[in-house]
Amino acid sequence: MKTNKLHGKIVECGFTKADIAKRLSLSEKTFYTKMKNGNFKLNEAKQLIQLLKIDNPNDIFFEDDVT
Repeated sequence: MKTNKLHGKIVECGFTKADIAKRLSLSEKTFYTKMKNGNFKLNEAKQLIQLLKIDNPNDIFFEDDVT
């Protein structure tokens, strides 16, 4: 996961990470940990995509193929 891009989208949409945590019904600490580790559940990723109007989720949630 590209956490810098996700953080950029959060800021671009006028939210803070605390705002997003609340909207996902997560504690701030849990959200920060999930963001740091890139370990969101599918339903959380779907909520992020909708909330942040992410057009290309693959660009944020998946690393580029390095083959």
